[in-house]
Amino acid sequence: MNLIWGTLMVMCSFFFQPPPAPGAELVRLPRPALKGPGSVEEALQKRRTVRLFASRSLDLKQVSQLLWATQGITDSRGLRTAPSAGATYPLEIYLVAGERGVTGLAPGIYRYRSGDHALELTLQGDHRAAVARACLSQSWMATAPVMVVFAAEFRRCTARYGDRGVMYTHMEVGLAGENLFLQAEALGLSAGIVGAFTDKAVSQTLKLPREHEPLLLMPVGYKH
Repeated sequence: MNLIWGTLMVMCSFFFQPPPAPGAELVRLPRPALKGPGSVEEALQKRRTVRLFASRSLDLKQVSQLLWATQGITDSRGLRTAPSAGATYPLEIYLVAGERGVTGLAPGIYRYRSGDHALELTLQGDHRAAVARACLSQSWMATAPVMVVFAAEFRRCTARYGDRGVMYTHMEVGLAGENLFLQAEALGLSAGIVGAFTDKAVSQTLKLPREHEPLLLMPVGYKH
């Protein structure tokens, strides 16, 4: 019975994402580009962790490309840009957008809905400073126009792989994070990376669902 239940959970995580909350605001993102001006090699050569950002807004097209790079759909079967053990896709991506952080996008916390390539507003307002405080008061994070938060619903993977699914999920967030690093470089942007934070404080600040555990935060913007 447990095996059957685990298999059903995996199938649901592959084909479906829970529907938006009733009355939730959805922001459709521009279609991502599949060809850019630079090469992967150039992005690898230029990639550096940045901790100080210019006061300059991003646009929705850039945000679309960044989020697609992390967990965008790339196949009619639902496969995504980053590999996932058994295609269980335990990761959940959130965008923290600051005041004037993204042209045409109200400040707030948004959940990336990869199946729709859209943003679902989950919390209004500019929460960058609060997120930085939850990350052991790393105030530099709040200088970025946006932060990308990687969370995980571990049971999607552990239902199939048991405790080893935790390790597979940690591997997956590393792969998705590197995708974001390289996509940022390809767009002429820069990214930082933060693993030092208080889990409970980040979860409370972002008002994450109980089953979504924060793993990694990446501020993104123009290098100062």
